[in-house]
Amino acid sequence: MYRPSSFSQLPEIVKNLLIINGLFFLATISLESYGIDFTKWFALHQFQSPDFMPHQLITHFFMHGNFTHLLFNMFALWMFGKILENVWGGKRFLTYYMITGIGAAFVHLTVSQYQIIELGNGFPELMELAKNGRYNTGNVNSLKLTQLVTTPTVGASGAVFGILLAFGMLFPNTLLYIYFAIPVKAKYFVIIYGIMELYAGISNNPADNVAHFAHLGGMLFGFILLKYWQKNNTQFY
Repeated sequence: MYRPSSFSQLPEIVKNLLIINGLFFLATISLESYGIDFTKWFALHQFQSPDFMPHQLITHFFMHGNFTHLLFNMFALWMFGKILENVWGGKRFLTYYMITGIGAAFVHLTVSQYQIIELGNGFPELMELAKNGRYNTGNVNSLKLTQLVTTPTVGASGAVFGILLAFGMLFPNTLLYIYFAIPVKAKYFVIIYGIMELYAGISNNPADNVAHFAHLGGMLFGFILLKYWQKNNTQFY
């Protein structure tokens, strides 16, 4: 059983992740006025988009849409991530963070590709319009298709949801206080949050710009990785 030699409020990997995310956000807003679009280069684009590049599978979870988005993700990373890194050590925590982040992207792209293929199947002209950011004004499916192809994805939420799942599995009876007032055990919090994300993802509200299946993907890959470590008799808590 691994036992940390000391507990740090800001262990090395979490600290560096916070710094990198902050730098990406500052660079995004600072260079925008100079015509340098960080979102184009580092956000995750669909395969059909001319802006897609393989490195975006990693760089997108260092990008954030606005300060509130960054703040909530980084607060969760610090709050839960510091505990996991202190228990696991930096190498294992970083491995978990990267795999859940990439796994979240994989699930998000899989679901999005299914929707894109379903909308564009048999209508190559609509797909060509979508690739160029255009759509047929008389066809509602054309608008949906273009939105799917051209809307980039940013945020560390997939990896953060993976961290939340790990915390719930390792410390299931720890009390979390919703709105700093309502006590809920970590295991129930994770289950409820997962159900809410699944419902929101299936509902597919057109006004909702949250990648719910990416969140679920982070949790799914986190669960698989934790079970793999357990199966290989690796004690990690």
